Amino acid sequence: MVTAVTYARLRVTDPQRWRDVAATWRRWADHAARWAAELTVCLRRVRRAWSSGTAAEAAGCRLDALRRHAELFRVLCWEADQAISEFAEALDRARALLSQALRHAAGCGLFVDDDGAVRLSPAADAVSASPEPLDWGTTTAVQDSARAAVARGAVARVTADITAAVRVAGDADATAAARLSALAGVAADRLAAGPADAPLPPCDAPAEVTRRWWDGLTVAQRHWLTVTRPTWIGSLDGVPASFRDLANRLSLPGLRAAEPRPQVRAALDALGDRLADPGRPRAYLIRLDAAAEGRAVIAVGDPDHTEHVLVHVPGMAAGLSSLGGDLGRAERVAAHAAQRSSATSAATVLWLDYDAPDFLPEAASAHPARDGAHRLRRFQAGLRAGHDGPSHVTVLGHSYGSLVVGRAASRPGLAADDLIFVGSPGVGADSVHELGVPAARVWSSTSRSDPIQHLAVSPGSLAADMAAGGVLPALAWSALVHPAEELWHGANPSDPEFGARRFVSPPDAGHSGYWDPGSPALDAITDIMLGKRDVTPR
Repeated sequence: MVTAVTYARLRVTDPQRWRDVAATWRRWADHAARWAAELTVCLRRVRRAWSSGTAAEAAGCRLDALRRHAELFRVLCWEADQAISEFAEALDRARALLSQALRHAAGCGLFVDDDGAVRLSPAADAVSASPEPLDWGTTTAVQDSARAAVARGAVARVTADITAAVRVAGDADATAAARLSALAGVAADRLAAGPADAPLPPCDAPAEVTRRWWDGLTVAQRHWLTVTRPTWIGSLDGVPASFRDLANRLSLPGLRAAEPRPQVRAALDALGDRLADPGRPRAYLIRLDAAAEGRAVIAVGDPDHTEHVLVHVPGMAAGLSSLGGDLGRAERVAAHAAQRSSATSAATVLWLDYDAPDFLPEAASAHPARDGAHRLRRFQAGLRAGHDGPSHVTVLGHSYGSLVVGRAASRPGLAADDLIFVGSPGVGADSVHELGVPAARVWSSTSRSDPIQHLAVSPGSLAADMAAGGVLPALAWSALVHPAEELWHGANPSDPEFGARRFVSPPDAGHSGYWDPGSPALDAITDIMLGKRDVTPR
């Protein structure tokens, strides 16, 4: 028998206990990884020492099946971690709503019983319930009646807020229970059956086609493909973020072991530590590629099941080695969204699936942005196709990342409801009307202390200044002049003539302080992500 979520239970529940449970499942996944590695070593030794014959083949097949079962158990542990972590996040939102309701009740002098019933104070209740007709010719009677009416309105509001909080917790409880029950039905021996001749989508299939293919697979087929072809599943736009996360987590140790470059290997170690960190929000590893500077797509929260999603595209010098700073900004927005709107769910995505330029001369070229724009459009299409129900999606480009976003939006069909440009060198357009998003949904901000707004139209002029006196003197000199209307890659989106809606940034933000605690830009970015339109203009 399932116990219903009640006001009394919600009031005393501790979401951290559920996070601890999720962390325990992650530790079990680590144990399974060691078992799988040991079985792999045993399999190699057996095949070297016993290479022929029916018995040798049977022994090898048995060891390989055990290894796959260990990998499947690892995947199931991560799925339990996903379900319980999302449940804990929903409990946080429900408890925040409940706390808000109780504060309102206390401020209005209302009483909330142990069962969640809201009652008037004795004085207001006496006026409301009095059988004697009030003498409307007296000021006291009118005032008492008005106070009683206000109190009854407050009771209705607090009751509705408590009901909403319990509903959020109840829905999350039912969802988590269903997901965990489904995991219990995944039998390990079905993994050996393989994909049952399920047709595979073409490698260049649109995300919508890939999603329809995925939805047509059985539970056993999905797990078989995740365990046996993790690199492919982890890179496939249109596959749900939860399964891409499972696949890429499976691939991470192999990538790390095969990586010869110490710097990239250290970055992969840091990424693994972040994924396992029980003290930070549950992250979803949606894409991972260690080639060149490295690429990654990481979500804070499940973007397939939240009402609002922000996709953050970083700029120059972004890569696996600098992942921590960019991911920290995405985490900050997610945390700020939870503080500013407990009634809605939100996820943020750090999208680094392009080769960002490392130096200013490289940033003068639009080539990396063109390649990134194509990839971003595919990712956004997959995000839209994979979402469970309607969603509000915002795409933010910072620095050179704003050019990637602008290029992606220059053609109709980008799956985004709002665009945000922050500290932009230009977005490849001269007007907001050249972007495939309504003008009222395009936002921009550049701090007065951000040197990027002083970049000349011709990259060659800045390069000449740098050659003569170095980059810092050049930028310091440029800061003495007014912000440019025309930047390296088109009109300045923060210039009034561009037509975007501008919002306030800290005057001392420089090029990367927009996400600092207390920043008005952080407030604006979060509010835009949450679909609010009354953002403080610049």
